[in-house]
Parts: sequence; structure tokens; C-alpha cells
Amino acid sequence: MTEVAATDDGGSAGTEQFIRIQICYASPAVQVLRELSVPAGTLLHDGIKRSGLLEEMREIDLSCWRVGVFGKLKELDTVLRDQDRIEIYRPLIANPMESRRKRADKKAR
Repeated sequence: MTEVAATDDGGSAGTEQFIRIQICYASPAVQVLRELSVPAGTLLHDGIKRSGLLEEMREIDLSCWRVGVFGKLKELDTVLRDQDRIEIYRPLIANPMESRRKRADKKAR
């Protein structure tokens, strides 16, 4: 963690802890990996918002898309930790079980 000196409105000096995180998103057309520093205690949703990715990639809909940290699904209110890699998962286009079934049927013929 990195400490950065900060002064509040009262003029007294304090310290605020910052953590480093990564935001990952990929579509067929683009791949994004961003690194940024956020205050300790930042929620997963706020980390994504701070990255600016939601404004750039308008197709991202966190109300129904899943997110994770290092491949494990997480809720948007998860508190981030130093060195976390947030991954934004697009919805599936096809049901994987149905796709396998179709491939198996085609191979059997």
C-alpha cells in the first residue's frame, strides 16, 4: 500500500491509504487492462467507475453483467484489496451445454 499525505478542509495533515488495482474487460473488438490507485476501502463498483471504463464502453451494464476478482465471481459491494484484478464478464451468447450437444450431434453424423 502507498501512503499519500493529504490535508482536509481544516488544514490538519492526515494520511490516506491507497491501493493499486487493475480493471480488465474484453470484447471481440477491444481488450482493456487498466491500472489505477484508489483509496483503501473502495468498493468494486466504485473501482470500475473510477477507471472511466463505463463511460468509454457504453455496452457494459453492471446491473446484469457479472464481475469477478481473479476469476472468482464477486458482488459489486465487495471491498477491494491491494493488487486486485477486477474482471468484467460479458453475457454468454449461447448456452455452453447446448453448444456442446450440437457439436456432438454433428460429429456423430
